[in-house]
Amino acid sequence: MGRRRGMMSDQLKEEIAKELGFYDTVQQEGWGGIKARDAGNMVKRAIEMAEQHMGRGKS
Repeated sequence: MGRRRGMMSDQLKEEIAKELGFYDTVQQEGWGGIKARDAGNMVKRAIEMAEQHMGRGKS
């Protein structure tokens, strides 16, 4: 079975990692080097961004 392709573009992942402050870890160790909490926060932020884009964001 092949590996699932990610839903987020690399550009979006990098943007969020920079915003959340762990992009330096990604550069040094790759995506596998980030903490589970950071990955969860990245997904949470991506969902928030999608909701705002769809007009359902919290105001």
